[in-house]
Amino acid sequence: MSLDRMVEKARRLLESGRVERVDEEHYNVIGDHGTYTVGRTYEGKVTCNCPGFMSKGRCSHSAAIIILTQTSRPQRVKRKGRG
Repeated sequence: MSLDRMVEKARRLLESGRVERVDEEHYNVIGDHGTYTVGRTYEGKVTCNCPGFMSKGRCSHSAAIIILTQTSRPQRVKRKGRG
């Protein structure tokens, strides 16, 4: 997947409310093929447990979290336990 396409897909994940913050460092992202856990350290390192990230080191799920944490739009994130 090209970088442009990955970023576009990441933005769609955010805009459609498919990102849920679990705690300070973890997010659940509902992808097209399942729900994946994305971790982000205080230093900014991002990991995802999806097959794409494990093989290529990047994915739309992790890109969504990078975009989310670098913008001022946290209100679009569902918090776990809150409808």
